[in-house]
Amino acid sequence: MRGLYHRDAYDLGRKVPSFWEHSAGPAPDGCRPIDGDVDCEIAIIGGGYTGLSAALHLAQDSGVEAVVLEAGEIGWGASGRNGGFCCLGSHKLGNEEQIKRFGLEATRAYFNAQVEAIDLVRDLGRREAIDFDATGSGETVLAHHPSRLAELREEQEFLFETFGVESTLHTKNALAESGMSSPAVHGGLHVPVGFGLHPGKYVRGLARAAIKAGARVATRSEVTGWSKEGGRHVLTTPGGRVRAKKVLIATNGYTSDSLTKAVSGRTLPAFSKAIATRPMSDAELAAQGWTTTEMVFDTRTLLHWFRLLPDKRMVFGARGDFNADRAGEAARKADLVADFHAIFPAWKDIDIPFFWSGLVCLAFDRAPHLGAFDPGSGVFYSLAYHGNGVAMASWSGRAMARLMTEGEKAAGIPAIMRKPLPRFPFPALRLLYLRAAYGYYGLRDALS
Repeated sequence: MRGLYHRDAYDLGRKVPSFWEHSAGPAPDGCRPIDGDVDCEIAIIGGGYTGLSAALHLAQDSGVEAVVLEAGEIGWGASGRNGGFCCLGSHKLGNEEQIKRFGLEATRAYFNAQVEAIDLVRDLGRREAIDFDATGSGETVLAHHPSRLAELREEQEFLFETFGVESTLHTKNALAESGMSSPAVHGGLHVPVGFGLHPGKYVRGLARAAIKAGARVATRSEVTGWSKEGGRHVLTTPGGRVRAKKVLIATNGYTSDSLTKAVSGRTLPAFSKAIATRPMSDAELAAQGWTTTEMVFDTRTLLHWFRLLPDKRMVFGARGDFNADRAGEAARKADLVADFHAIFPAWKDIDIPFFWSGLVCLAFDRAPHLGAFDPGSGVFYSLAYHGNGVAMASWSGRAMARLMTEGEKAAGIPAIMRKPLPRFPFPALRLLYLRAAYGYYGLRDALS
């Protein structure tokens, strides 16, 4: 696998060193590499939330037995590396910007899809008996600087006036009383939508459900070539070729420019890194004053996100790296641990046995994209969830299953997500754009 970063970021032979991988349980039965030539109606490149949800719904709703091609093992990519935030999001557009660009009704339709996506994940857990350790009831965004409280008040008003969502604005003292005490917190807004989950258990559960429904899930089957023969797409893997009438690209942050010219230069992968502590005692939690299991993130653009897990360990993450070289892991972990200690100083002596990183996917226009590259081409895509794909990728997989079998009306994809996936100007400079943006945002976050 090739990408914009150091080759270590794409090492399919390396087991993901995350807490999720450590605790997800056995790999799903029935996942084997492609062995020989295979014919199918629909091939799906990428065995994460999007691809597995698409395969599951194709089988259950339309009787289509799709073939999922996953380069690594199930959960190797972002679906097994994220923070487990099943929440609103999947874009980097401000509230007013959404309305200005797309209109009020389109903005509401997109928001409704985000809520529906969360409900879908919850329903999949119940329906498919996926025990993904659900926790919390909503998410809280914390003001990392006093100046950001006004921003949270505006968000509270916007959520109610535009979507009818009643959120709660908390003072620093009120947060402490509810189990969110930190010297780095100046207030917060609780939005009662969403929940936390174990991403590794969820993605493996989706794979089991898709296989049970009739899909074929092929692991260690990286697509290394793509051609057309007799009106069919021919995808070459190390073990054989897959011939399909339609192809869904569901690779998100691990989308290679070399996969196909259609996708080249249209996505920008960005690193997210995370740590997980050992389980803590009640006394250790009380020493910091942090006992909530709610999903939490702060108001930085290069945000921190964190949540207390059911076994009382904290998982904590952030954006901002550019280097995936394994030799630099200790330094990158030290940087993240320093941020963790600044927010939770009482835990400075708590062991942190897990550190990992992964790639999220950004689009040039900062919105997610679902559709087809050209009418009649048979090449579809669902990409760019901007670091919030647990819910939206699951919903998008279902939407793409409907789009490929029943058409646009049945898919119900909001206008904001139907826009063609744009190519970055001068795509060879994408990492330079990102470095410049991170430099600016880092300075702004530090000042206010």
